[in-house]
Parts: sequence; structure tokens; C-alpha cells
Amino acid sequence: MIDHTGLSISNPEAAIAFYDQALAPLGISLLATVPVEFTSGKVVVGYGRERPQFWLHEGERQTPPVHMAFTAASRAEVDAFYAAAIAAGGQDNGAPGLRPHYHPNYYGAFVRDPDGNNIEAVCHLPE
Repeated sequence: MIDHTGLSISNPEAAIAFYDQALAPLGISLLATVPVEFTSGKVVVGYGRERPQFWLHEGERQTPPVHMAFTAASRAEVDAFYAAAIAAGGQDNGAPGLRPHYHPNYYGAFVRDPDGNNIEAVCHLPE
């Protein structure tokens, strides 16, 4: 339904380091960097699996913070995302586990990124 989306980051170096590490277990990597000549000198980068679908652009912190959920292929990927995001400096906002109040097979993990956004990995497959 949504082709691409993004959020504002206040510290590009910290955000890129966080997302490089946190999204790697999901098979998501940095795929595009827009030349600053086209961005009024601001850092703009795109992450994805096959094409950029999640964009970070330098600016003020989002207020209120944004919730962004990334699809995981398995519960093990959710666990790996959470471990990588915490190792990258993310703050725990909900350890990996079932959230049956959302859906019987909803397995997710939540971490706050360097700007306080609620970043999630979720798998809807049964074990």
C-alpha cells in the first residue's frame, strides 16, 4: 500500500550507524545517498531490500516521535533485529515476543532510535 516513507533525523552520523546495524538482520541496507547539491546541503539516504523505501532526511526530531514497523521473515529475524538495535545504542521499548492482543501470530520487538522514534520489527507467521 505504501510505496516509500521516511523520517527526519537530527544527527545523521548517529542515525545512519544505528540503522545500518539495526536493519541488517532484516536484509535491509543503505541503498541510496542523495547528493547534497540536491538537498540544500542536508543528508538524505534511502534504505531497502531491493530499492530505497525507507528514507532518512536531516532535520529536526519528529514531534511526536514516529512509529515505524519493518516486516521480518521470521521470529528469529525479529530477535536478531532487537539484539542488533540494542547493540547499536537503541533503547528497549518492548523485547521480542508475542503480542496476541494485536493478532494471534503477532511477534514483534520495539526499540527507540537515536531520535526517540519507536522502531519495530514484526513477523506475522506462526512459529
